[in-house]
Amino acid sequence: MVNSNNEVIILMKSLIRWTATLGLVGTTMLTSLLGSYSKALALPEEQIVRTLQSVPVFAIADDQGVPLIAVGEKEQKFTGVFISQQDAQNFFERLKKENPEVASKVKVQAVSLAQVYKMQASQTEQNRLIIDFVPKESEVESAKKLLSERGQQYQGGVPLFVPKAGKESNFLVISRNNQDFIPFFFEKAAALQMVEQYKKANPAEAATVKIEVIPLESVIATLQQSNDEALTKILLYPSQETINFIRANSNQNAPNQPPANQPRPNNNTNNPPAPNR
Repeated sequence: MVNSNNEVIILMKSLIRWTATLGLVGTTMLTSLLGSYSKALALPEEQIVRTLQSVPVFAIADDQGVPLIAVGEKEQKFTGVFISQQDAQNFFERLKKENPEVASKVKVQAVSLAQVYKMQASQTEQNRLIIDFVPKESEVESAKKLLSERGQQYQGGVPLFVPKAGKESNFLVISRNNQDFIPFFFEKAAALQMVEQYKKANPAEAATVKIEVIPLESVIATLQQSNDEALTKILLYPSQETINFIRANSNQNAPNQPPANQPRPNNNTNNPPAPNR
């Protein structure tokens, strides 16, 4: 997990500096993406994959899906996975200027968050690749501001924005196909839109409404470590940039805005456990 903006900068510089290592773990990486693994999971693997599958993220990789690798101290291998397609493209443009030979062998490629999860879950100590998510800077700044207003600090990672309300600070839920889901937004603006909708419908509870910041990495770790069925309610809601990408590259109906049905508190006693921070 990327813990600070400085670490992101260091990682990006390292990817350019160590591009000669591209392809060293190609066979292993491809196998780990497509192969099976036996790591014990708290929730069924199918459920974790289902939660993560609909969110695309962006990597710099060759035509075989082998990512750009940085090699650090003690021969540790790193790669960056971008939440924003534009951030990935900006890095690629920089790579073309600073290392055109390597840039000619790679491109920005979309992969699902589920594929990244499978890659992480299948790592072995011998061929371990550390995957660092690169958050969108504007959303990091939004998270920092939101937390600082409460006397808290941003702890790193990819911020997700989760609306809550009520005296017990329950997660807000929405319904889809007669099922309740708890939206975790990649974009603060979308979370605010849901919050305002709830406040208008429930003015007496407006003062209890807040947006919690939870790192994506913590959500994934909690999915792996807890068997609480309430976790199956989590709905990862992409940024508008990513929604536009999905719409342009798929026949599937991408979400356009926060769900139109009325959000309400999750009054079920089985709120998802707080993700590890």
